Amino acid sequence: METLLIVDDDLSLLESLKMHFEDIEHDGAPRYQVVTATRASEALRVAQEVMPGVVILDMKLPDRTGLDIIEEMKSLCGDARIILVTAFHDMETTIRAMKAGAFDYIHKPFPDLTALDIVVSRALEYRQLSRRAATVNVETAAARLGDIVGTSPSMQQLVKEIGKVAASRATVLIHGESGTGKELIARVIHNYSYDEPKPFIGINCSAIVDTLLESELFGHEKGAFTGANAVKPGKFEMAEDGTIFLDEIGDMSLMLQAKLLRVLQEREFERVGGVKRIKLRARVIAATHRTLVDEVASGRFREDLYQRLKVITLQLPPLRERRDDIPSLVHHLLERINEKVHKRVTRVPPEVLDHLMRLPWRGNVRELENVLTRAVVLAPGEVLLSDNLPALDTTEPDHGGAPVNGHPVHGNGHALPDFLVAQIDDPSRIPTLEEAERMLIELTMTVTKGHKGKTCQILGISRPTLERKLQKYGVRQDQPV
Repeated sequence: METLLIVDDDLSLLESLKMHFEDIEHDGAPRYQVVTATRASEALRVAQEVMPGVVILDMKLPDRTGLDIIEEMKSLCGDARIILVTAFHDMETTIRAMKAGAFDYIHKPFPDLTALDIVVSRALEYRQLSRRAATVNVETAAARLGDIVGTSPSMQQLVKEIGKVAASRATVLIHGESGTGKELIARVIHNYSYDEPKPFIGINCSAIVDTLLESELFGHEKGAFTGANAVKPGKFEMAEDGTIFLDEIGDMSLMLQAKLLRVLQEREFERVGGVKRIKLRARVIAATHRTLVDEVASGRFREDLYQRLKVITLQLPPLRERRDDIPSLVHHLLERINEKVHKRVTRVPPEVLDHLMRLPWRGNVRELENVLTRAVVLAPGEVLLSDNLPALDTTEPDHGGAPVNGHPVHGNGHALPDFLVAQIDDPSRIPTLEEAERMLIELTMTVTKGHKGKTCQILGISRPTLERKLQKYGVRQDQPV
Protein backbone atom coordinates (compact mmCIF):
# COMPACT_ATOMS: atom_id res chain seq x y z
CA MET A 1 0.00 0.00 0.00
CA GLU A 2 1.32 3.44 -0.98
CA THR A 3 1.00 6.42 1.37
CA LEU A 4 -0.51 9.53 -0.22
CA LEU A 5 -0.29 12.93 1.51
CA ILE A 6 -2.84 15.55 0.37
CA VAL A 7 -2.28 19.15 1.50
CA ASP A 8 -5.04 21.73 0.90
CA ASP A 9 -6.85 24.29 3.06
CA ASP A 10 -10.13 23.69 1.18
CA LEU A 11 -11.73 21.22 3.60
CA SER A 12 -14.46 20.06 1.24
CA LEU A 13 -11.98 19.36 -1.57
CA LEU A 14 -9.63 17.69 0.89
CA GLU A 15 -12.35 15.31 2.12
CA SER A 16 -13.49 14.61 -1.45
CA LEU A 17 -9.97 13.68 -2.59
CA LYS A 18 -9.38 11.55 0.51
CA MET A 19 -12.54 9.51 -0.12
CA HIS A 20 -11.72 9.17 -3.82
CA PHE A 21 -8.23 7.76 -3.32
CA GLU A 22 -9.23 5.52 -0.39
CA ASP A 23 -11.81 3.85 -2.65
CA ILE A 24 -9.20 2.85 -5.25
CA GLU A 25 -8.22 -0.81 -5.02
CA HIS A 26 -5.36 -2.87 -6.37
CA ASP A 27 -5.56 -6.67 -6.42
CA GLY A 28 -8.61 -6.55 -4.18
CA ALA A 29 -7.00 -4.36 -1.49
CA PRO A 30 -6.87 -0.58 -0.95
CA ARG A 31 -4.07 0.91 -3.02
CA TYR A 32 -3.53 4.07 -0.95
CA GLN A 33 -3.28 5.02 2.66
CA VAL A 34 -4.35 8.69 2.62
CA VAL A 35 -3.24 11.30 5.17
CA THR A 36 -4.13 15.00 5.00
CA ALA A 37 -2.97 18.42 6.18
CA THR A 38 -4.36 21.94 5.84
CA ARG A 39 -1.26 24.03 6.60
CA ALA A 40 2.36 23.95 5.42
CA SER A 41 3.73 23.45 8.93
CA GLU A 42 1.36 20.53 9.50
CA ALA A 43 2.25 19.04 6.11
CA LEU A 44 5.98 19.04 6.91
CA ARG A 45 5.39 17.39 10.28
CA VAL A 46 3.09 14.72 8.83
CA ALA A 47 5.45 14.07 5.91
CA GLN A 48 8.29 13.30 8.31
CA GLU A 49 6.06 10.90 10.26
CA VAL A 50 4.49 8.89 7.42
CA MET A 51 7.12 9.21 4.61
CA PRO A 52 4.60 9.42 1.74
CA GLY A 53 5.30 8.14 -1.74
CA VAL A 54 3.36 10.99 -3.37
CA VAL A 55 2.40 14.44 -2.09
CA ILE A 56 -0.47 16.42 -3.65
CA LEU A 57 0.40 19.94 -2.54
CA ASP A 58 -1.78 23.03 -2.96
CA MET A 59 0.07 26.16 -3.99
CA LYS A 60 -1.80 28.55 -1.69
CA LEU A 61 -1.78 27.63 2.01
CA PRO A 62 -2.54 29.80 5.05
CA ASP A 63 1.02 29.98 6.43
CA ARG A 64 3.29 29.43 3.40
CA THR A 65 3.01 28.65 -0.29
CA GLY A 66 3.44 25.16 -1.64
CA LEU A 67 6.36 26.43 -3.72
CA ASP A 68 8.09 27.62 -0.54
CA ILE A 69 8.12 24.18 1.07
CA ILE A 70 8.95 21.91 -1.88
CA GLU A 71 12.64 21.73 -1.01
CA GLU A 72 11.94 21.03 2.67
CA MET A 73 9.35 18.42 1.72
CA LYS A 74 11.82 16.64 -0.57
CA SER A 75 14.50 16.60 2.12
CA LEU A 76 12.03 15.10 4.62
CA CYS A 77 10.45 12.55 2.27
CA GLY A 78 13.48 11.36 0.34
CA ASP A 79 12.28 10.20 -3.07
CA ALA A 80 8.60 11.20 -2.69
CA ARG A 81 7.09 12.72 -5.84
CA ILE A 82 5.43 16.10 -5.30
CA ILE A 83 2.47 17.18 -7.43
CA LEU A 84 1.78 20.89 -7.10
CA VAL A 85 -1.84 22.04 -7.51
CA THR A 86 -2.94 25.61 -8.20
CA ALA A 87 -6.00 27.56 -9.29
CA PHE A 88 -3.82 30.02 -11.24
CA HIS A 89 -2.45 29.55 -14.76
CA ASP A 90 0.94 31.20 -14.35
CA MET A 91 3.77 30.17 -16.69
CA GLU A 92 6.51 31.69 -14.54
CA THR A 93 5.29 29.83 -11.44
CA THR A 94 5.08 26.62 -13.43
CA ILE A 95 8.73 26.98 -14.42
CA ARG A 96 9.74 27.78 -10.83
CA ALA A 97 7.81 24.77 -9.53
CA MET A 98 9.43 22.34 -11.94
CA LYS A 99 12.85 23.83 -11.29
CA ALA A 100 12.28 23.39 -7.54
CA GLY A 101 11.72 19.70 -8.08
CA ALA A 102 7.96 19.24 -8.48
CA PHE A 103 7.05 16.06 -10.36
CA ASP A 104 4.11 17.76 -12.06
CA TYR A 105 2.09 20.96 -11.88
CA ILE A 106 -1.67 20.74 -12.48
CA HIS A 107 -4.57 23.16 -12.28
CA LYS A 108 -7.87 23.07 -10.45
CA PRO A 109 -10.80 22.84 -10.40
CA PHE A 110 -10.51 19.33 -11.78
CA PRO A 111 -13.10 18.60 -14.52
CA ASP A 112 -12.87 15.00 -13.28
CA LEU A 113 -10.38 13.10 -11.17
CA THR A 114 -9.15 10.84 -13.96
CA ALA A 115 -6.32 13.21 -14.89
CA LEU A 116 -5.20 13.39 -11.26
CA ASP A 117 -5.34 9.58 -10.98
CA ILE A 118 -3.08 9.27 -14.00
CA VAL A 119 -0.54 11.77 -12.64
CA VAL A 120 -0.41 10.04 -9.24
CA SER A 121 0.02 6.59 -10.83
CA ARG A 122 2.73 7.92 -13.11
CA ALA A 123 4.50 9.53 -10.14
CA LEU A 124 4.58 6.20 -8.32
CA GLU A 125 5.83 4.38 -11.43
CA TYR A 126 8.68 6.86 -11.84
CA ARG A 127 9.51 6.49 -8.15
CA GLN A 128 9.81 2.72 -8.52
CA LEU A 129 11.89 3.06 -11.70
CA SER A 130 14.17 5.51 -9.94
CA ARG A 131 14.66 3.12 -7.03
CA ARG A 132 15.55 0.24 -9.34
CA ALA A 133 17.95 2.44 -11.32
CA ALA A 134 19.60 3.60 -8.12
CA THR A 135 20.17 -0.02 -7.08
CA VAL A 136 21.82 -0.82 -10.42
CA ASN A 137 24.02 2.28 -10.24
CA VAL A 138 25.39 1.34 -6.85
CA GLU A 139 26.60 -1.97 -8.21
CA THR A 140 27.74 -1.09 -11.72
CA ALA A 141 28.57 2.59 -11.89
CA ALA A 142 30.67 5.12 -10.06
CA ALA A 143 29.46 7.24 -7.19
CA ARG A 144 30.76 10.65 -8.17
CA LEU A 145 31.04 13.92 -6.33
CA GLY A 146 32.82 16.14 -8.77
CA ASP A 147 35.56 13.77 -9.93
CA ILE A 148 35.54 11.58 -6.82
CA VAL A 149 34.82 8.04 -7.95
CA GLY A 150 34.13 5.06 -5.74
CA THR A 151 31.54 3.05 -3.85
CA SER A 152 33.87 1.41 -1.33
CA PRO A 153 33.02 1.99 2.36
CA SER A 154 36.06 4.22 2.86
CA MET A 155 35.06 6.48 -0.05
CA GLN A 156 31.42 6.61 1.06
CA GLN A 157 32.57 7.70 4.50
CA LEU A 158 34.89 10.30 2.97
CA VAL A 159 32.03 11.78 0.93
CA LYS A 160 29.90 12.08 4.07
CA GLU A 161 32.75 13.89 5.83
CA ILE A 162 33.18 16.25 2.86
CA GLY A 163 29.49 17.14 3.11
CA LYS A 164 29.92 18.09 6.76
CA VAL A 165 33.15 20.01 6.10
CA ALA A 166 31.62 22.00 3.24
CA ALA A 167 29.00 23.40 5.61
CA SER A 168 31.65 25.16 7.70
CA ARG A 169 34.58 27.49 7.17
CA ALA A 170 36.92 25.58 9.47
CA THR A 171 40.53 24.87 8.53
CA VAL A 172 40.97 21.42 7.00
CA LEU A 173 44.03 19.15 6.98
CA ILE A 174 44.03 16.38 4.36
CA HIS A 175 46.31 13.37 4.89
CA GLY A 176 47.04 10.94 2.09
CA GLU A 177 49.79 9.26 0.12
CA SER A 178 51.07 10.88 -3.07
CA GLY A 179 48.61 10.33 -5.89
CA THR A 180 45.51 9.77 -3.77
CA GLY A 181 43.88 13.00 -4.93
CA LYS A 182 44.38 15.48 -2.09
CA GLU A 183 43.99 18.55 -4.32
CA LEU A 184 40.89 17.01 -5.91
CA ILE A 185 39.30 16.64 -2.46
CA ALA A 186 40.25 20.21 -1.60
CA ARG A 187 38.58 21.48 -4.79
CA VAL A 188 35.42 19.50 -4.10
CA ILE A 189 35.23 20.95 -0.57
CA HIS A 190 35.70 24.41 -2.06
CA ASN A 191 33.08 23.95 -4.76
CA TYR A 192 30.47 22.71 -2.31
CA SER A 193 31.22 25.41 0.27
CA TYR A 194 29.93 28.37 -1.71
CA ASP A 195 26.72 29.18 -3.55
CA GLU A 196 28.59 31.40 -6.02
CA PRO A 197 32.03 31.17 -7.66
CA LYS A 198 34.96 32.02 -5.39
CA PRO A 199 38.72 31.88 -6.03
CA PHE A 200 40.55 28.59 -5.38
CA ILE A 201 44.27 29.30 -5.13
CA GLY A 202 46.67 26.39 -4.69
CA ILE A 203 50.41 26.27 -4.10
CA ASN A 204 52.80 23.33 -3.67
CA CYS A 205 54.96 24.16 -0.66
CA SER A 206 57.60 21.59 -1.59
CA ALA A 207 58.15 22.88 -5.13
CA ILE A 208 59.43 26.37 -4.28
CA VAL A 209 62.53 27.40 -2.31
CA ASP A 210 61.97 29.26 0.96
CA THR A 211 63.11 32.66 -0.27
CA LEU A 212 60.54 32.60 -3.06
CA LEU A 213 57.79 30.74 -1.19
CA GLU A 214 57.30 33.56 1.33
CA SER A 215 56.80 36.02 -1.51
CA GLU A 216 54.47 33.59 -3.31
CA LEU A 217 52.33 33.18 -0.20
CA PHE A 218 52.19 36.75 1.10
CA GLY A 219 53.25 38.88 -1.88
CA HIS A 220 55.86 41.63 -1.87
CA GLU A 221 56.18 45.41 -2.20
CA LYS A 222 58.17 47.13 -4.92
CA GLY A 223 61.87 47.17 -3.98
CA ALA A 224 61.47 44.54 -1.23
CA PHE A 225 64.39 42.61 -2.75
CA THR A 226 66.48 42.58 -5.89
CA GLY A 227 64.21 42.04 -8.86
CA ALA A 228 61.06 43.17 -7.05
CA ASN A 229 60.23 45.84 -9.64
CA ALA A 230 56.54 46.09 -8.83
CA VAL A 231 54.00 45.29 -6.14
CA LYS A 232 52.92 41.65 -6.31
CA PRO A 233 49.92 40.25 -4.38
CA GLY A 234 50.51 36.84 -2.82
CA LYS A 235 48.37 33.70 -2.88
CA PHE A 236 46.67 34.55 0.41
CA GLU A 237 45.61 37.90 -0.99
CA MET A 238 44.53 36.49 -4.37
CA ALA A 239 42.32 33.90 -2.66
CA GLU A 240 40.11 36.75 -1.38
CA ASP A 241 37.17 35.14 0.46
CA GLY A 242 37.59 31.81 -1.31
CA THR A 243 40.08 29.02 -0.55
CA ILE A 244 43.86 28.90 -0.22
CA PHE A 245 45.18 25.35 -0.66
CA LEU A 246 48.62 24.64 0.82
CA ASP A 247 49.75 21.35 -0.69
CA GLU A 248 52.58 19.32 0.89
CA ILE A 249 52.67 21.61 3.91
CA GLY A 250 54.76 18.98 5.72
CA ASP A 251 57.73 20.07 3.58
CA MET A 252 57.54 23.73 4.66
CA SER A 253 60.59 25.06 6.54
CA LEU A 254 60.35 25.84 10.25
CA MET A 255 60.93 29.54 9.51
CA LEU A 256 57.91 29.73 7.23
CA GLN A 257 55.90 27.55 9.58
CA ALA A 258 56.34 30.23 12.25
CA LYS A 259 55.12 32.96 9.89
CA LEU A 260 52.15 30.86 8.76
CA LEU A 261 51.20 30.18 12.38
CA ARG A 262 51.09 33.91 13.09
CA VAL A 263 48.90 34.48 10.03
CA LEU A 264 46.43 31.79 11.11
CA GLN A 265 46.34 33.14 14.67
CA GLU A 266 45.92 36.80 13.79
CA ARG A 267 44.00 36.29 10.52
CA GLU A 268 46.14 39.00 8.86
CA PHE A 269 49.53 39.33 7.16
CA GLU A 270 51.91 41.80 5.45
CA ARG A 271 53.55 41.60 2.07
CA VAL A 272 57.33 41.05 2.11
CA GLY A 273 58.90 44.48 2.61
CA GLY A 274 55.56 46.03 3.56
CA VAL A 275 53.94 47.34 6.74
CA LYS A 276 50.27 47.39 5.72
CA ARG A 277 48.22 44.71 7.47
CA ILE A 278 46.03 42.72 5.08
CA LYS A 279 43.08 40.72 6.40
CA LEU A 280 43.05 36.98 5.73
CA ARG A 281 39.55 36.27 4.39
CA ALA A 282 40.19 32.93 2.71
CA ARG A 283 39.55 29.50 4.11
CA VAL A 284 42.74 27.46 4.55
CA ILE A 285 42.96 23.84 3.40
CA ALA A 286 46.30 22.10 3.83
CA ALA A 287 47.48 18.70 2.64
CA THR A 288 50.46 16.43 3.18
CA HIS A 289 51.68 12.93 2.43
CA ARG A 290 53.71 12.98 5.63
CA THR A 291 52.49 11.83 9.05
CA LEU A 292 52.59 15.16 10.85
CA VAL A 293 52.43 13.55 14.31
CA ASP A 294 55.76 11.89 13.52
CA GLU A 295 57.12 15.11 12.03
CA VAL A 296 56.20 16.96 15.23
CA ALA A 297 57.88 14.27 17.36
CA SER A 298 61.06 14.55 15.31
CA GLY A 299 61.11 18.36 15.55
CA ARG A 300 60.56 18.93 11.83
CA PHE A 301 57.07 20.41 12.23
CA ARG A 302 55.74 22.85 14.81
CA GLU A 303 53.19 21.33 17.16
CA ASP A 304 51.32 24.62 17.59
CA LEU A 305 50.91 24.94 13.81
CA TYR A 306 49.79 21.33 13.59
CA GLN A 307 47.11 22.00 16.20
CA ARG A 308 45.95 25.05 14.21
CA LEU A 309 45.71 23.08 10.97
CA LYS A 310 43.98 19.94 12.21
CA VAL A 311 40.67 21.53 13.17
CA ILE A 312 39.13 19.04 10.74
CA THR A 313 41.22 16.14 9.44
CA LEU A 314 40.41 13.98 6.41
CA GLN A 315 42.29 10.75 5.67
CA LEU A 316 42.40 9.62 2.04
CA PRO A 317 42.70 5.84 1.63
CA PRO A 318 45.38 4.50 -0.74
CA LEU A 319 44.14 2.76 -3.86
CA ARG A 320 45.35 -0.66 -2.69
CA GLU A 321 42.89 -0.42 0.22
CA ARG A 322 39.91 0.20 -2.08
CA ARG A 323 40.58 -2.12 -5.00
CA ASP A 324 36.84 -2.61 -5.56
CA ASP A 325 36.78 0.98 -6.87
CA ILE A 326 39.30 0.23 -9.63
CA PRO A 327 36.75 -0.82 -12.32
CA SER A 328 34.77 2.40 -11.77
CA LEU A 329 37.96 4.47 -11.76
CA VAL A 330 39.14 2.82 -14.99
CA HIS A 331 35.96 3.69 -16.88
CA HIS A 332 35.91 7.20 -15.43
CA LEU A 333 39.55 7.88 -16.29
CA LEU A 334 39.21 6.41 -19.79
CA GLU A 335 36.62 9.06 -20.64
CA ARG A 336 39.06 11.81 -19.72
CA ILE A 337 42.09 10.13 -21.32
CA ASN A 338 40.30 9.44 -24.60
CA GLU A 339 39.36 13.09 -24.87
CA LYS A 340 42.89 14.20 -24.05
CA VAL A 341 44.72 11.92 -26.52
CA HIS A 342 41.95 11.84 -29.16
CA LYS A 343 41.36 8.08 -29.00
CA ARG A 344 38.25 5.93 -28.51
CA VAL A 345 39.38 3.08 -26.29
CA THR A 346 36.10 2.10 -24.64
CA ARG A 347 36.25 -1.67 -24.10
CA VAL A 348 38.06 -3.23 -21.15
CA PRO A 349 38.14 -7.07 -21.15
CA PRO A 350 37.57 -8.80 -17.79
CA GLU A 351 41.11 -10.17 -17.73
CA VAL A 352 42.48 -6.62 -18.11
CA LEU A 353 40.40 -5.40 -15.16
CA ASP A 354 41.59 -8.40 -13.19
CA HIS A 355 45.21 -7.52 -14.07
CA LEU A 356 44.69 -3.90 -13.01
CA MET A 357 43.11 -4.91 -9.71
CA ARG A 358 46.14 -7.07 -8.82
CA LEU A 359 48.81 -4.41 -9.38
CA PRO A 360 50.32 -2.85 -6.21
CA TRP A 361 49.51 0.81 -7.09
CA ARG A 362 52.19 2.42 -4.96
CA GLY A 363 51.49 5.67 -6.85
CA ASN A 364 47.72 5.37 -6.26
CA VAL A 365 45.17 6.97 -8.60
CA ARG A 366 47.80 9.15 -10.27
CA GLU A 367 49.76 6.03 -11.22
CA LEU A 368 46.58 4.35 -12.46
CA GLU A 369 45.87 7.32 -14.73
CA ASN A 370 49.43 7.28 -16.08
CA VAL A 371 49.27 3.53 -16.74
CA LEU A 372 45.93 3.87 -18.52
CA THR A 373 47.17 6.81 -20.60
CA ARG A 374 50.09 4.76 -21.89
CA ALA A 375 47.83 1.78 -22.63
CA VAL A 376 45.32 3.96 -24.48
CA VAL A 377 48.03 5.59 -26.60
CA LEU A 378 49.44 2.17 -27.55
CA ALA A 379 46.08 0.46 -28.09
CA PRO A 380 45.59 -0.41 -31.81
CA GLY A 381 41.80 -0.16 -31.61
CA GLU A 382 39.00 0.35 -29.13
CA VAL A 383 40.06 -2.45 -26.75
CA LEU A 384 42.46 -1.93 -23.85
CA LEU A 385 45.14 -4.65 -24.02
CA SER A 386 46.93 -6.26 -21.08
CA ASP A 387 50.10 -6.34 -23.23
CA ASN A 388 50.41 -2.58 -22.64
CA LEU A 389 50.07 -2.80 -18.85
CA PRO A 390 52.86 -3.21 -16.28
CA ALA A 391 53.75 -6.80 -15.43
CA LEU A 392 52.52 -8.15 -12.14
CA ASP A 393 55.18 -7.89 -9.43
CA THR A 394 55.77 -11.48 -8.43
CA THR A 395 58.27 -10.38 -5.79
CA GLU A 396 55.49 -9.02 -3.59
CA PRO A 397 54.77 -11.06 -0.44
CA ASP A 398 52.29 -13.78 -1.27
CA HIS A 399 53.56 -16.53 1.09
CA GLY A 400 55.45 -18.07 -1.89
CA GLY A 401 53.63 -21.36 -1.47
CA ALA A 402 54.73 -21.70 2.16
CA PRO A 403 52.32 -23.65 4.34
CA VAL A 404 49.54 -21.89 6.22
CA ASN A 405 48.46 -23.86 9.30
CA GLY A 406 50.26 -26.85 7.81
CA HIS A 407 48.49 -26.62 4.42
CA PRO A 408 50.00 -25.47 1.13
CA VAL A 409 48.66 -22.16 -0.15
CA HIS A 410 48.02 -20.72 -3.59
CA GLY A 411 49.25 -17.31 -4.75
CA ASN A 412 46.59 -15.33 -2.86
CA GLY A 413 47.69 -16.66 0.52
CA HIS A 414 44.63 -18.85 1.12
CA ALA A 415 45.07 -22.39 2.43
CA LEU A 416 44.12 -25.18 0.03
CA PRO A 417 41.18 -27.34 1.13
CA ASP A 418 41.76 -30.80 2.57
CA PHE A 419 40.49 -32.67 -0.50
CA LEU A 420 43.16 -31.00 -2.66
CA VAL A 421 45.85 -31.59 -0.05
CA ALA A 422 44.98 -35.30 -0.09
CA GLN A 423 45.27 -35.41 -3.85
CA ILE A 424 48.64 -33.68 -3.74
CA ASP A 425 49.83 -36.27 -1.19
CA ASP A 426 48.76 -39.02 -3.61
CA PRO A 427 50.17 -38.17 -7.06
CA SER A 428 47.83 -40.62 -8.78
CA ARG A 429 44.89 -38.53 -7.64
CA ILE A 430 46.26 -35.16 -8.72
CA PRO A 431 43.78 -33.51 -11.10
CA THR A 432 44.66 -31.27 -14.02
CA LEU A 433 45.07 -27.56 -13.26
CA GLU A 434 41.67 -26.76 -14.77
CA GLU A 435 39.99 -29.57 -12.82
CA ALA A 436 41.56 -28.37 -9.59
CA GLU A 437 40.44 -24.81 -10.28
CA ARG A 438 36.88 -25.93 -11.05
CA MET A 439 36.76 -28.06 -7.89
CA LEU A 440 38.09 -25.20 -5.78
CA ILE A 441 35.52 -22.77 -7.18
CA GLU A 442 32.68 -25.25 -6.67
CA LEU A 443 33.76 -25.95 -3.11
CA THR A 444 34.04 -22.25 -2.29
CA MET A 445 30.64 -21.51 -3.83
CA THR A 446 29.20 -24.28 -1.65
CA VAL A 447 30.80 -22.89 1.49
CA THR A 448 29.52 -19.37 0.74
CA LYS A 449 26.08 -20.70 -0.33
CA GLY A 450 26.49 -19.17 -3.76
CA HIS A 451 27.50 -15.70 -2.49
CA LYS A 452 29.77 -14.37 -5.24
CA GLY A 453 31.22 -11.50 -3.24
CA LYS A 454 32.38 -13.80 -0.45
CA THR A 455 33.63 -16.31 -3.01
CA CYS A 456 35.79 -13.63 -4.66
CA GLN A 457 37.16 -12.61 -1.27
CA ILE A 458 38.11 -16.17 -0.32
CA LEU A 459 39.69 -16.96 -3.69
CA GLY A 460 41.37 -13.58 -3.98
CA ILE A 461 39.98 -12.88 -7.47
CA SER A 462 37.86 -10.11 -8.94
CA ARG A 463 34.15 -10.39 -9.69
CA PRO A 464 34.69 -10.32 -13.51
CA THR A 465 37.22 -13.19 -13.21
CA LEU A 466 34.81 -15.27 -11.12
CA GLU A 467 31.96 -14.69 -13.59
CA ARG A 468 34.19 -15.75 -16.47
CA LYS A 469 35.33 -18.93 -14.72
CA LEU A 470 31.79 -19.87 -13.63
CA GLN A 471 30.73 -19.67 -17.25
CA LYS A 472 33.85 -21.51 -18.44
CA TYR A 473 33.35 -24.47 -16.11
CA GLY A 474 29.54 -24.47 -16.34
CA VAL A 475 29.11 -23.99 -12.62
CA ARG A 476 25.46 -23.47 -11.75
CA GLN A 477 24.76 -20.03 -10.29
CA ASP A 478 21.05 -20.16 -9.59
CA GLN A 479 21.57 -22.23 -6.44
CA PRO A 480 24.50 -23.30 -4.23
CA VAL A 481 26.67 -25.95 -5.89
